[in-house]
Amino acid sequence: MSKIHPAENQGRHRPSRHLTTPIPDHPLRPGPSPSVLTVWKKSSMSFQGTDGFTVFDHCGRLVFRVDNYTRKSWAAASAGLLLMDGSGKGLLTLKPQLLSVQHQWTGYRGEDNRCSRAFTMRRPPSLLIPRSACEAEVFIGENIKETSERKPDLKAEGSFRRRNCKIVTTATGELVAQISRKRINTTLLLSDDVFTLVVHPGFEPDLVMAFVIILDRICCQTNYAPILCS
Repeated sequence: MSKIHPAENQGRHRPSRHLTTPIPDHPLRPGPSPSVLTVWKKSSMSFQGTDGFTVFDHCGRLVFRVDNYTRKSWAAASAGLLLMDGSGKGLLTLKPQLLSVQHQWTGYRGEDNRCSRAFTMRRPPSLLIPRSACEAEVFIGENIKETSERKPDLKAEGSFRRRNCKIVTTATGELVAQISRKRINTTLLLSDDVFTLVVHPGFEPDLVMAFVIILDRICCQTNYAPILCS
């Protein structure tokens, strides 16, 4: 199957196609240096109407993917989204809390919500925190109390829609990850559906990628409604 690694494109605004090798069947591990990922907001499946993400490391290897989900309705989305590694192994299941006025999502380890809860993510209450200052709040852990009773562990700041966003720890402001436009050279930027995600040392790239997927859901509006393929 042909894959896409936008870093190879030098003269066009659209990513180029070539074969890449999926990383072995485990996610990227936190390491001593930042993990620089290229995120393409497109499913690795070739069926028309699919919506998803295809993510490559700095060597062009496929490391994460989200395939075959729909924005058509909350009813269709209630089954959740599955973040997989490059070989198709399920890493995190992301479930929306239906009818939540704060667009709240929960992430579970593994391929269904019967696994341990990894985090809860939501848009902040608009009356308490200006939207321009904080895009989303993240509460880490399995046994999470009612989120109104505690401060978030992480927060996303900036503008995800403009691909100018960062994730930091709430307590110290330590930088967790940065999202920015994908730059080919000093003058050429790719379109918004291809962007760079830098995960800083000590943080799990799969968790951070899960945050990005949810940011795409709670921060961005879409004018299309892709169908759900099977």
